[in-house]
Amino acid sequence: MRPDHVVVLNDSAHVNGGAAQVGLSSALALAQDGLQVTVISAVGPVAPELVSHENVRVLCLDQHDILHDPNRMRAIVQGLWNQQAANLLSRELSHLDASKTIVHVHGWSKALSASVLRAAVANKFPTVLTLHDYFVACPNGSFFNHKTRRICTLRPLSLKCAVSNCDSRSYSQKVWRLGRQALQESAGGIPRSIKHFITISELSRDVLRTFLPRQAKLHTVDNPVQVEVTEPVDVTRNNEFVYVGRFSKEKGPELFARAAAQLDVPATFIGAGDCAEAIREIYPRAVVTGWLDHSEMLRRLRKARVLVVPSLWYETYALVVAEAAALGVPAIVPDTSAARERIIEGVTGLTFRGGSLEDLVAKMQAFRDPLLAAALGRAARQRFWQRPAGMAEHVRQLHAVYEEVLRSA
Repeated sequence: MRPDHVVVLNDSAHVNGGAAQVGLSSALALAQDGLQVTVISAVGPVAPELVSHENVRVLCLDQHDILHDPNRMRAIVQGLWNQQAANLLSRELSHLDASKTIVHVHGWSKALSASVLRAAVANKFPTVLTLHDYFVACPNGSFFNHKTRRICTLRPLSLKCAVSNCDSRSYSQKVWRLGRQALQESAGGIPRSIKHFITISELSRDVLRTFLPRQAKLHTVDNPVQVEVTEPVDVTRNNEFVYVGRFSKEKGPELFARAAAQLDVPATFIGAGDCAEAIREIYPRAVVTGWLDHSEMLRRLRKARVLVVPSLWYETYALVVAEAAALGVPAIVPDTSAARERIIEGVTGLTFRGGSLEDLVAKMQAFRDPLLAAALGRAARQRFWQRPAGMAEHVRQLHAVYEEVLRSA
C-alpha cells in the first residue's frame, strides 16, 4: 500500500548539512511525485522551494538549535525534551489517518529532541528513522573521542563511557549528553520503540546493528546524488586538492591542511565551522570559501584534481564523493570511513589509513601525476553513471520502504 501522506521531521527547515539536504530534498521530490508532505522543523528559515510547492505544508517553530540559542538554560531544557515540538506533531497527526501516513525522521538531535519520536510512536503512526549519524546509540553521535581524536570503541552509557572526557567542548557538556541519552532511551523509547530504520552505508549498519532492537527492520536507501550529466572534468588541467564539508575536528580538515602544507599544494576548503581559523593557521596558503550553494559547490569541484575526504570518525556516507565521481573527479578517502564504499581502490580513487598524516601525504603525492588522476577520474565517472543514484531512484526506494512499513503496521 502506498501512503497518501508523509510527515518529515528535521531539525531545520532549510539545508544546513547532509541530513537536511537528504530529508528536505526528498520531501520535495515526494511531493512532486503526488504525495501530500508535511515538514515539521524547529529551526528556520524555511527553504523557499518548500513553501512554493502546493503539496508541501511546512510547520516551523522558529526556535534556535541547541548550540546557537542565546538563552543557555532554555537550550539545556529544550535539547533534553522539546515539548513544544512534540505537541505540534501530535496536533498534526490528530488530523491524519495512521493507516495511510508515514512519519519519516531525519534530523532530531539538534533541536527537535527525542520528544518527537515519542509523540509519533505514542500516536501509533508508522515511523521510519534514517540513521544519518549515531545518536541513537552514542551520546556525542559519532563514536569519536574529540580529545584524543580517535574512534571510540567504548560501550555507550557504560561506566568507562561516562567518565571519558570525549566531548568536543567540555566534560560538563558530556554529562549533559549522557543525561539526554538516558532520557531518550527511557522516556523517548529510542531506539527500542522504533521498528524501521534506514541505513545509508554498510559501515554505519555494522556499527549500529548491536544497539538496535532485535526485531528492528533495517532498510537500505541510497542517498540521492543530484548532479546532471555534463562534460567530464579534465583533471589534468586542474591542480587543486579540494575538501568539502563542515569544519569540525571529527571531519579531519586540520589533517588535510597539514598534509597540504607539507606538500605545498593548492588546497581549497569549501565549508565552515569551528576549525576555520585553525585551517588558516596551519596552511595560510589555503583558500577557504565558506559555504556555497549546491550549484556553486559543484562548479568549484570541477576545478579539482582530486577530492580529499580526511574524516577521522565513522563517516556515515560522504555524499560529496559520489558527486565528485559523477563529474569525473577521483577521491582520496580514509579506510575507517563509509566513504571507502564509494570507491574501488586504485581504480576510482585511493584510500589512506584513517588519521595517518604520513599515509595521506603519500596518497596526495601520488595525485601529482596527472595521468593517474585522469585514469581514476574517468573510471569514477563511468562507474557512477552505470548506476546513477539520483533522486528518482531514491524516491523509488523510499516508496518500497514505506509500502513495507504500512503492510507490517
